[in-house]
Amino acid sequence: MLKVQADHIGSLAMIECGGRIVNSDAAFRLRDAVLCEGDASIIVLDLTEVTALEGGGLGMLVFLQRWAHDRDIRMKLFNPRQSVLWRLERASTLYEFEFASLAEMTEILGRAEAESSFVPLAA
Repeated sequence: MLKVQADHIGSLAMIECGGRIVNSDAAFRLRDAVLCEGDASIIVLDLTEVTALEGGGLGMLVFLQRWAHDRDIRMKLFNPRQSVLWRLERASTLYEFEFASLAEMTEILGRAEAESSFVPLAA
């Protein structure tokens, strides 16, 4: 079973995933979580706790990447396990997934926190 939790900092949506993305129920749960983030400027899928990714999940990631691109939303994948990374790398010869490094995630989070704490002065 796939567990999904969304956190927000400014215009950043961080979606933490845990479990397996191997069947349609899991793929649809992921889809529903991401589609709720249409107002975000960047969506990061934290795949740290994803233990398996199969065809349906991979196809859903391709769909979500296209969905985000069509809405000018940057979608990045973060910290997949080696087995999940292997599946993604094999597919990325056909599709371009963006991966965020730890350094990039630190930068993204820093910008999002600065953006969310910015209070404009009254005119």
